[in-house]
Amino acid sequence: QVQLLESGGGLVQAGGSLRLSCVASERTFSEHAMGWFRRAPEKEREFVAGISRSGGTYYADSVKGRFTISRDNAKKTVSLQMNSLKPDDTAVYYCAKTPRTAFFASRDYLSAQNSYDTWGQGTQVTVSS
Repeated sequence: QVQLLESGGGLVQAGGSLRLSCVASERTFSEHAMGWFRRAPEKEREFVAGISRSGGTYYADSVKGRFTISRDNAKKTVSLQMNSLKPDDTAVYYCAKTPRTAFFASRDYLSAQNSYDTWGQGTQVTVSS
């Protein structure tokens, strides 16, 4: 069974940075698009960032210019660099994997939760004001 293991969450002051990492046990990691989602307290889970097999990236408007998603296929890892963090970024962050997919992916595909078939357990990010 494929597993996704997130790390890197924690407590940081507003304006600070954190880097989340997600390691996949999937042997065919390079054949899947990857995404990050988050669930803030008392809110629905929402899209944060996605990256296609080609390396194309898409971001939620709320994080554009502050967050960067990247992938290392050799290490079967997807990362999320988060800069200029705000209290509104406080949430549990989830890594997710799509089924085997095309080399290029649209924003609509990467931002839709039902495009993903495997989810990590989540890592808490707390930003204090």
